Amino acid sequence: MNKHAYVVIMAGGIGSRFWPVSRTDKPKQFLDILNTGKTLIQHTYNRFCRFIRPENILVVTHHQYVPLVQQQLPDLPQANILAEPSRKNTAPCVAYASFRIYKRDPHANLIFAPADHLILEETLFVKTCLEALQFVNGRDALLTFGIKPTRPDTGYGYIQYEMQQSIDNIYKVKTFTEKPDLELAKTFLKSGDFLWNAGIFAWDVRRILDAFKQLQPEMFELFQTASDAMLTPDEPEVMEMTYAQCTNISIDYAIMEKAENVYVIPSEFGWSDLGTWNSAYENMPRDYLDNAVAARDVLIVDATRCMVHSSGHRLLVLQGLDNFIVVDTPDVLLICQKDREQEIKEYVAEVKRNIGEKYL
Repeated sequence: MNKHAYVVIMAGGIGSRFWPVSRTDKPKQFLDILNTGKTLIQHTYNRFCRFIRPENILVVTHHQYVPLVQQQLPDLPQANILAEPSRKNTAPCVAYASFRIYKRDPHANLIFAPADHLILEETLFVKTCLEALQFVNGRDALLTFGIKPTRPDTGYGYIQYEMQQSIDNIYKVKTFTEKPDLELAKTFLKSGDFLWNAGIFAWDVRRILDAFKQLQPEMFELFQTASDAMLTPDEPEVMEMTYAQCTNISIDYAIMEKAENVYVIPSEFGWSDLGTWNSAYENMPRDYLDNAVAARDVLIVDATRCMVHSSGHRLLVLQGLDNFIVVDTPDVLLICQKDREQEIKEYVAEVKRNIGEKYL
């Protein structure tokens, strides 16, 4: 295994669209959403262990979740868990981990990936990652993974690339587009030069730090100053002060959409960001009535196309439902039409306003 290859798993999100299973104290990356016997972060860690040395895998997470990471990834060295004092989106996360790794290995090549994505074709994923690491090694390039779209999905960002210019099946990026409406998504699909943005990145550590210095100079200076305390007992205190001054911004907005040296590797490895209950439904086995069930005891009578999840030990009986999400937890029962699942975040906000944070 390449001693200069590193992976940073980003595991600080809340996953509110998977409420009421995903809660503030235990969000979806620490849950077995698909009823596989392993949590999403465990699948992610195991996937990268296939080609990255365990000591070169880091997890960045909110300080509240450090005990969960330790519990679920017992082989991960304690020093490889980076605790963010507050949630400031992915750009500070990338800056923190990059400066931390640069201090240890200035010749590092990095992959950054979310903790909660689904990858069905792991062998293809490993092959793509190795190609990505080889491409960015010593090259002035920021690389993102693009997924060949199979439908005009409005839930993903899109990447347009220069089809005529290729280096080992890796292309220069033309444009980024945030979640489009349906008609625009259909246009993107027909054009053939658009990919879904998977939110997985690769780069030489020196190139990403150069990009921060050029495009986010204030954030660069904050973390450069803080880097003296990294890998010392002063790190938590210094990072708290650093994050307090950080802008809340994604790595896409902060760097990728502004940089000139951005490339994309078209990929097909059975990817889903598992962002919603519908995406879980689409990636689970279904019965002859098209119901996906992640529960111990469920009796289904004349119910079709339902997503059923239960974390409790009681019997669920469904009769007559069509195209519903049914999620049963010890203190919350959610019954929602599948085609209105985007409103779940609104329900969570309303619960917070009218009932408080007890159920969040």
